Amino acid sequence: MITSKSLRSDAEEQASQLPDLLARAEHLAGAVLLGAHGRRRTGLGDDFWQYRPAQIGDSRRMIDHRRSAMGDHEFVREREWQIAQSVMLWVDQGASMRFASTPDLPQKADRARLISLALSILLVRGGERVGLTGTALPPRSGNPQIMRLTELLLQDDEADYSPPEHRAMIPHARAVFVSDFLGDLEGVKMALTKAADRGVRGVLCQVLDPSEEAFPFTGRTIFESVGGTLRHETLKANDLRDRYLERLANRKAELQNLCEVTGWRYGLHHTDTSAQSALLWLYGALDERAGVTT
Repeated sequence: MITSKSLRSDAEEQASQLPDLLARAEHLAGAVLLGAHGRRRTGLGDDFWQYRPAQIGDSRRMIDHRRSAMGDHEFVREREWQIAQSVMLWVDQGASMRFASTPDLPQKADRARLISLALSILLVRGGERVGLTGTALPPRSGNPQIMRLTELLLQDDEADYSPPEHRAMIPHARAVFVSDFLGDLEGVKMALTKAADRGVRGVLCQVLDPSEEAFPFTGRTIFESVGGTLRHETLKANDLRDRYLERLANRKAELQNLCEVTGWRYGLHHTDTSAQSALLWLYGALDERAGVTT
């Protein structure tokens, strides 16, 4: 039973994590020297781009009252630079991400949050707007947006695998999906397909623990999901190794193919490697001039 005391305890624990994550992300972003300018592209200006329905988080001054007066809904007038400089994030908060094979390694969730938040800091400093996919946090600029993003990234999902949020994709914007992508891929396929239909291009970054690549298990082993919903016991774990590695290779190939079909870019990051290298790759992969890297 959930009580007010337990809710308060959970809230206090989450609040205590916020300054630590933010400080580490700011330090990581500060270690990446990208010059004084952001990723501004040629040919962008204040030209009218489109009208779009107003969303949760849009301020009243963004409403175009003349266009809105023509119907029953409120509309926002967007300009070309606003579209090109909007980046939407989806960071997997499912239970599978809260895995680390040894105490010396960060959880996949911690690494995913760290590099995603550091990327957001860099983008905001470069004059871009950052938010989450869906309606919880539409893209905006400024330090208050970074604080709100930090709070939302620290919210865990109790399900083992969390599907991507694909609602409210801003046409022709950019997106970043960060996950282990070990669950059902149907949600990922739907999200990338809808994104491609709206002209959204982006980056898919798969974060894995090194043990998930090497499968170093032998003898009697009990495999259990972090959320506790899946459990498998075997007396000869080494007999499963080849089949597991084959399925993992197939999963990576499927993700890469999905990215090629939708115009996205695929990257792989291991939690025993540098977070800075992952951040550099993510930032570069968002630039249309960057080459495909895995």
